[in-house]
Amino acid sequence: MKKLKYSYCLIAFASLLLAACSTKQTYKIGSPGKNNELVFELTPSGQPQYSFTSNGKPVIEPSLLGFEFEGIQKMTDGFEVVSTEEKAADATWEQPWGEFKKVRDHHNELIVHLKEAKGEERLVDIIFRVFDDGVGFRYEFPKQPNLGKVKISNEITQFTFKSDEQVWWTPVHRENSYYESFYRKTAMSKTDTINTPATFETKEKLYVAIHEANLTDFSSMTLLKTNTNQYKSELVPWADGVKVYAETPFKTPWRTIVVGTNPGDLTTSTIMLNLNEPSKIDDLSWITPSKYIGIWWGMHLEKYTWGQGPKHGATTKNTKEYIDFAAKNNFDGVLVEGWNEGWDGDWTADGNAFSFVKAYPDFNLEEITKYAAIKNVRLIGHHETAGATKHYESQLEDAFKLYNKMGVNTVKTGYVNKYLDKKEWHDSQYGARHYRKVMETAAKYHIMIDNHEPIKGTGLQRTYPNFMSQEGGRGQEYNAWSVDGGNTPEHLTVLPFTRMLSGPFDYTPGNFNFDYKTPSGAKVQTTLANQLALYVIIYSPLQMASDLPENYEGKPEFQFIKEVPCNWSDTKVLDSKIGEYTTIVRKDWEDKNWYLGSITNKDARNLKVALSFLDKGTEYQAEIYADGKGANYKTNPYPVTISKLKVNSTTVLNIDLAAGGGTAIKFSPIQK
Repeated sequence: MKKLKYSYCLIAFASLLLAACSTKQTYKIGSPGKNNELVFELTPSGQPQYSFTSNGKPVIEPSLLGFEFEGIQKMTDGFEVVSTEEKAADATWEQPWGEFKKVRDHHNELIVHLKEAKGEERLVDIIFRVFDDGVGFRYEFPKQPNLGKVKISNEITQFTFKSDEQVWWTPVHRENSYYESFYRKTAMSKTDTINTPATFETKEKLYVAIHEANLTDFSSMTLLKTNTNQYKSELVPWADGVKVYAETPFKTPWRTIVVGTNPGDLTTSTIMLNLNEPSKIDDLSWITPSKYIGIWWGMHLEKYTWGQGPKHGATTKNTKEYIDFAAKNNFDGVLVEGWNEGWDGDWTADGNAFSFVKAYPDFNLEEITKYAAIKNVRLIGHHETAGATKHYESQLEDAFKLYNKMGVNTVKTGYVNKYLDKKEWHDSQYGARHYRKVMETAAKYHIMIDNHEPIKGTGLQRTYPNFMSQEGGRGQEYNAWSVDGGNTPEHLTVLPFTRMLSGPFDYTPGNFNFDYKTPSGAKVQTTLANQLALYVIIYSPLQMASDLPENYEGKPEFQFIKEVPCNWSDTKVLDSKIGEYTTIVRKDWEDKNWYLGSITNKDARNLKVALSFLDKGTEYQAEIYADGKGANYKTNPYPVTISKLKVNSTTVLNIDLAAGGGTAIKFSPIQK
C-alpha cells in the first residue's frame, strides 16, 4: 500500500510540473486610446504567437510567428522570453507633401526579447507598436555568434481570422507582375495567394487591411491561404528560390494590420508612414508637388509612336507645343516619352538598347529645356528600362547628372516586362534593392521619381520624399487598349480602399474625349464629371491631365483641373461603400479651400452629404461640377452642369450621380 501511495504522489508531482510548463507566458499591450489590444504569448512548445482585438472584437485570432532558413535549424519554436520592454510615443511630424500636412505618431510599444532555450540559444526580438487604428510588428535579429549570414526560406507569420471573411484582393504574378489586376471580392476560402494591401470586411462589422511598411532590402510579403480563415506570409523569391539573403544584425519590414469601423478609417490611417524612418534628405526645397500634361495618351491611341518614324511623338516641335499649352494653363511640367534611343522595334523584348543620355535626332534636349525654362515649365524626363535593371544602373549616374544639368527635376521610370533582367520578380528582394538604388541616386541629383511597373508602396516616401508617386494598379492607359474594354466604374470606387492604402497612385485622370476608337474597343467608362472628381478621389502629388491638349480647349470644365491642388493639409472620407460609391473631401495645403470628389459605380444614385467638415461660422461659395441632364457613362458621358451655391457647415447637399458619374466641388471661404 505504501508503494502505491508513493507512486501516486510521484504522478501528481509530475502532473504539477507539466501544468507549470504548459502555462502560457502572456504579455498584453493596449493602444493609447485603449480600444485595441495586442496579446503575445509562447505556446507550450515555445512557439511565438500573437492575437489582436479591437473594442473587444477579434481581428486576428492566435497566429504563429517565426522564420525558416536554408541549411540551418529553423527559428519557430523552443523559445523562452528573456525580457520585455514597454515604451510609449506621442509625437507629431510634418510632411513636405501628402494627404495630411501633420501626422501624429501615437502608439504603445512592446519589445519581446526571445532566446532559444536549448541548442545554439539564438536570439530574435519581436517589436509590436499598437495604434488606435491598428498594429505594426517586425522581427529584429541581433548580431550573435550562432547566426550570421542566412538564406531565409520561409516566413511563418500567420494572419488568422475568426471566420471565412470577405476580402478584396488581386492575384500574385498570375495575371501580371506589377499589381495591374481588377480587385475582386470573394470569401477568403476562394483565394489562393494574394497581394497586399488586402482589405477585409469581417462578420464582426470591422474593416481590416493587411500590408507592410518600410520594405527595405527584403522581399515583398504576399499572403498564402493556408485554410479557409488563415493566411501566412509568403515572401516573393529570387530566381534561385531563396526568399531573402541577409546577415545579422537585420530587421524585417513591418507587418501592418489596420482596423476600423468603416472603409474610410483604412484610407486615412497613417500607420504605414509612421513605421518608416524620417527623411534622409535635409534640403526639401526642390521637392514640389505639381500637375503636368504629356506626350503620352497620343501614343496609347496610336496617334503617335514611341519609336522613330513619320508619327514620332517626341519631337522638338511637338514638345514645344505642349510646353506652350502647359504655360498657358498653369501646368508645371510636360512629360515626354520616346525621346531617347532604344524605342525602335520591339523594345519590350530587350531593354539593353536604351540609352538614357542620347536623344533621337528630332528631339533637341537642350533647346527644349531652355524653352521650357523661359515659359516657367519643366520637362519631365522619362526612363523606360523594359526591365533591364543592370543596364539602367550602369547609366544611372550619367542619366541623372544630365537631367540635373538641363533643369529636369522629375523622372518617370518604367519597367514594362514580366521580369527584371529576364528572371527576377519586380517585388523580390532583387527588385527592392534596385528601386531603392534609383530613389537614392535620384535624391543625390535633386530629382523626383514617378515609378511605373513598380514594387508596391510601403511608405518609403517619408524617408525619401523625392519618391513621389507610383503606378502599381490599373490606370487610365487600360482605357486605350485593354481587351476587356477598359476600367469599370466599380474599379474606381474600390481603389481608395485597396491600392491607395499603399501610397500615391499615378492613375492619370482627366479624359475629356470619349469618342476615340481603339482596335480593342476599350474606352473610358465614366462621365466627364467623374473624371473631374478623380482629382480628389485618387491622390498623387504628381497629378496628370492625361488627355490630348486639343480636347481641353474651350471646355469650361477644364477650369476645375486647372484649380484643384495635388497637395493636401487634411483628408476626410465621407459616406462610402467599397465597390459602390465614395465621397472624399480634402483641404488645400494653405488650409483655405476644401475640395470634394464623389463617384459611383455603374448605378446612378443620390447621396446626401453633410458639410460639417467646413469651418464653423464661415460661409463658403461652392463651385459645383455635376453630371448634367441625361448623363450616362455608356450612352452620354459629356453633360456637366456648373453651378454656384452659398453653403456653411450646417448645409446638407443633395448630390445626384449619373451611372458611372461623379461630382467635383470647390469650397472657397467668402471674404467679409
